Amino acid sequence: MWPPGARAALLLLGCLVWGATAQPGAGLHEVSIGTFTELTLDPTSPTEILLQNIPSNVSFILFQVHTQFQNVTLSLSKIPNRNNSDTGSDTGLLTVLHSEQTLCTWYLESSYPDEILASVVNIPYTERDPVPGACNLEFDLDIYPNLHLEYNLYETTITFAPANLGYARDASPPACDVTTGQTSRWRLQYDIYQYFLPENNLNSSTLLAHLQKMYMVEQVIANGFKLATLESSDPPLASFSSIPGQGVIYTVIVRDPLLNTSAAYVPAHTYACNFTAKMDNCYTLGKSSTKVFFTFCAVIGLFICFFGHRYLKTELFFMGFTITGFLMFILLSRVTLLEYDTRLYLTAVTGVFGGLLLVAFWWRCGCVRVCILFVGLVFGFLVASIIFFTPIGEYGVFRNNLVFWLTFCCFMMVSSVLLIIPKHLNILSCAMVGSYSVVLAIDSYLYTSLSYITLNILKRALNNEFNTAYTSVPFQRNDFIIIALWVVLIMAAITTQVLRERGRPSFPPSPYLIWKRDRERRKTNVLDPSHHMPPLKERMLLRLAKFRDMFRRPQPIGEITPLLL
Repeated sequence: MWPPGARAALLLLGCLVWGATAQPGAGLHEVSIGTFTELTLDPTSPTEILLQNIPSNVSFILFQVHTQFQNVTLSLSKIPNRNNSDTGSDTGLLTVLHSEQTLCTWYLESSYPDEILASVVNIPYTERDPVPGACNLEFDLDIYPNLHLEYNLYETTITFAPANLGYARDASPPACDVTTGQTSRWRLQYDIYQYFLPENNLNSSTLLAHLQKMYMVEQVIANGFKLATLESSDPPLASFSSIPGQGVIYTVIVRDPLLNTSAAYVPAHTYACNFTAKMDNCYTLGKSSTKVFFTFCAVIGLFICFFGHRYLKTELFFMGFTITGFLMFILLSRVTLLEYDTRLYLTAVTGVFGGLLLVAFWWRCGCVRVCILFVGLVFGFLVASIIFFTPIGEYGVFRNNLVFWLTFCCFMMVSSVLLIIPKHLNILSCAMVGSYSVVLAIDSYLYTSLSYITLNILKRALNNEFNTAYTSVPFQRNDFIIIALWVVLIMAAITTQVLRERGRPSFPPSPYLIWKRDRERRKTNVLDPSHHMPPLKERMLLRLAKFRDMFRRPQPIGEITPLLL
């Protein structure tokens, strides 16, 4: 028989040995307040999270869990139900503490077949802090502190439940919609923040590391970019331009201006793409048809950039191709349900037809100013797009589609003022438009935010709801390199064409007008050798007769006898 004391000692030793050899992703994990903890979730068993020694001045605990794309179920009990659990890759639960309560427990589980790398953190709030999502009327939980995120090809939208004023432990929460004065939750304000992850980086550890900069109020203000402030009377949602393949973290801070306190919702992230799709997933973005199309445009655009003014027909073809192709793509996208590759093919065919039509107009009419007007419109479109790509485009007045498009067209038409010197306008247009086509080709292989200069305008033309979206994009190392390359191309192209065209006529004459002038000269000038040439019809018949003679066998001419003297 073992003595009672020895039996207890052996039992304690066994527990310690089991705890030291237990797997890190399963079983019980104890966490500290306000500290990020990375753990591996085991799909075979739920993970229990324990928080102890909660200070008495804390009234609420916001516990949150983050993964890259795998859904995790977070609950307050071992058996989750709709009223005490939530599922997602960025999800959290707000626990209202009772008197004398010093510990909390949460449970994590996942249906994903493999182990999942996740980060968990808990944030304490006092009775003076606002309670995120406490006036929820839309989602299942009574208190919903999460951001509901949805995205499509055009925009990403976050929706959140309104917050309420803070209250002490075991006290009744303030009513949400009884009054609208300064003593109610209607005095609260909501700040929308955005944070961009490193470009071309889909690493889960990178995401979890950067999430640590966006989970507490002080860190969000220091690292995030504030986009807007919403009042309690505004709809609790915000839209942003989708950037497929680019990681973005969104969060909302609710502020109480009377008590000068604040609290942060659970941050949400997106790459605007699907990690698990078999085709067109986050790792295989960029269709082959897009790469071929923009590579072709870049080759011609680079030629136009340095030689466009000298080879006017090639330039006019490229500008006509751009105008008609752009308009046809918008038309096909708005009125048809064709696949993307089909629309791109029809866009290319229509662009070729439009380019040939503009060249034919110049060849037949010789009206240079009208042709340069189309060139100036393409240049003006690019200039207007650059202007609205700056923070000017985020002004609230441009949320109105009528104001936006009228202003945009005015910026486009400003280029017409430069028609006083069409030669300089043409050289500048060739340099700007041609070099930007190279930037678009680079984007089809390597992501760059500069493609959204024109892509945001295209999105607004295709989607009627895009006017409410914030169109900010990241500017990181690749973007600054490509900006430098773009500027160098523009300056080199302008310098090259100005030096080459110095002393030359502004524009070459129309071939049709040259032919017409020569024909009139032949009619009136009898000393011109070409005046004695037979008519075109006779010349064509003569050449046809010579061509037929090439296929005839020579006829015998009979016996030839020498001449006798």
